[in-house]
Amino acid sequence: MTKDGVWTIDNKNEKKLLRKKTADFNFEKINKKEINGLIKKMRDIMKTAFGIGLSANQIGLDFNFFVAQVNNKFYAVFNPEIVKKSNNAVSMEEGCLSVPEIFGEVERQEKIILEGYDKNGRKIKIKAWGLLARVFQHEVDHLNGKIFIDTAKNLHKYEKTALRRH
Repeated sequence: MTKDGVWTIDNKNEKKLLRKKTADFNFEKINKKEINGLIKKMRDIMKTAFGIGLSANQIGLDFNFFVAQVNNKFYAVFNPEIVKKSNNAVSMEEGCLSVPEIFGEVERQEKIILEGYDKNGRKIKIKAWGLLARVFQHEVDHLNGKIFIDTAKNLHKYEKTALRRH
């Protein structure tokens, strides 16, 4: 686990959960206060780690749920499912909080339609394109036990010290 609470593939025990499909989120087993607390915790961890998306299994929870923040809009999606993808794929560099300092090019669909549930258990449908579509696909992959390095090309290390300006 990193200092910000994110599980990584560097730890054998953490990697097991990161590599398995998460369990469906059951709204009957967790009350609204706990759900709100969970969303806040994940949002805080994501921000502290300078991420734009975070899946529940990335902090050790076997729940089918993720949070994301793109263009100042925050999303919390439970039991997400990509129901439609465009034919147009775009390759772009990605990184992942669970794979520290490694980046690579990943091809993803430019537009998608995501269905799932909001924090109140109401069905939602989101049409996403560009960066938002990419983040949603990345997080849904996480919840299915897939990590971006499985399909990335041109993997390379990007050390944090290289980003510092003196």
